[in-house]
Amino acid sequence: MARSRAVVLLSGGLDSTTALFWTKSRGYHTTALCVDYGQRHRREIASARRVARLAGTPLHELSLRLPWLRTSSLVDSRKALPDLPLALIGAGGVPSTYVPGRNTILLALAVSLAETVRAEAIVMGANVLDYSGYPDCRPEFLSAMERVARSGTKLGVEGGRMRILAPLIRLDKKGIIRLALRLRAPLGLTWSCYRGGRRPCGRCDSCKLREKGFAQAGIRDPGLRIRL
Repeated sequence: MARSRAVVLLSGGLDSTTALFWTKSRGYHTTALCVDYGQRHRREIASARRVARLAGTPLHELSLRLPWLRTSSLVDSRKALPDLPLALIGAGGVPSTYVPGRNTILLALAVSLAETVRAEAIVMGANVLDYSGYPDCRPEFLSAMERVARSGTKLGVEGGRMRILAPLIRLDKKGIIRLALRLRAPLGLTWSCYRGGRRPCGRCDSCKLREKGFAQAGIRDPGLRIRL
């Protein structure tokens, strides 16, 4: 019996890597998609390649250049990244690292790939607990995009299944890390820092949330030793 297929949005970070290994653990035949949209932390793309190779998952890479995305400090390196106390991350509204329409764009690309390979599912590592306040990581957004995928594709109107799965949606970083360890996901290959560079900056939202997660899980972060 043929295995079900899934397209996994793989950034090379902790969450998406865990999502990939969760998908494989559910028996899906996986295809990964990684998008370079001009993010200042392009180093994560090298991580995505290594993670996909280790997982034995084909990886599609796309490059987009949308000049209006420079309103985001995640894209424009001239803008300062937030450096907030951990307790205030996500409490002050949508942060400057928000990339307009990013998950809408990524999911639209994933829908195209999924329909082409006749995948029944699209999987992403979105979560709503340690998520920094991004509106496109919420369950209601993902549900809306799933309805779009079903109503706007040949696969959907002909009765085919296409679900958008977010298995980490209700987990905090501690829970994600513990799940990743059970799945034997290669956390040491993942990259989270928004600044990029040779080593994590330790000051951006993503670094602080990652550090908090490993500390709460009682585990040393293996990513601190990685050299790409």
